[in-house]
Amino acid sequence: MSLEFEMSLVGELSYFLGLQIRQMHDGIFITQAKYAKNLVKKFGLEKAKHCDTPMSTTLKLSKDASGKSVEQTLYRGMIGSLLYLTASRPDISFSVGVCARYQADPKESHLSCVKRIIRYVNGTSNYGIWYSFDTNASLVGFSDADWAGNCDDRKSTSGGCFFLGNTWCLGFARSKTRFPCPRPRPST
Repeated sequence: MSLEFEMSLVGELSYFLGLQIRQMHDGIFITQAKYAKNLVKKFGLEKAKHCDTPMSTTLKLSKDASGKSVEQTLYRGMIGSLLYLTASRPDISFSVGVCARYQADPKESHLSCVKRIIRYVNGTSNYGIWYSFDTNASLVGFSDADWAGNCDDRKSTSGGCFFLGNTWCLGFARSKTRFPCPRPRPST
């Protein structure tokens, strides 16, 4: 190829399309730590208390028709920034995807959930993906689904991930309408 094109060796790859790449003797670590810190600063949450998880385990988001609306541009900007960060942060993919459902008419409850994700990112900005050179070639997959888990439209979310040896190599999530489930009736 060097006969056909002019090429030069500039050293090891360390930064590419916003990804910070650290090449070590036993593997490669990919992170977006700089982008994560800038994201937190952009939305003014650098001094906010960190969270241990990206989403509360007890909170069930819904359309919240009676809630106070928030600025769509701000909400969509936060979601877009977080979606870009998921390239190296599969730990926030599900939470960001759930919050992204409410971009058409975001409420304060949705905004507080997105801010929680950003506070989680603030405390874990150095997280990333580790690709080990010392891995076996076994492919292992995991999947899960919630049956009609969305209260608003009765859609299910299914997802999964695949590991090649000890390295995460693919993840997916999707929503799909399931057969209608009867809504619980109030007892009289």
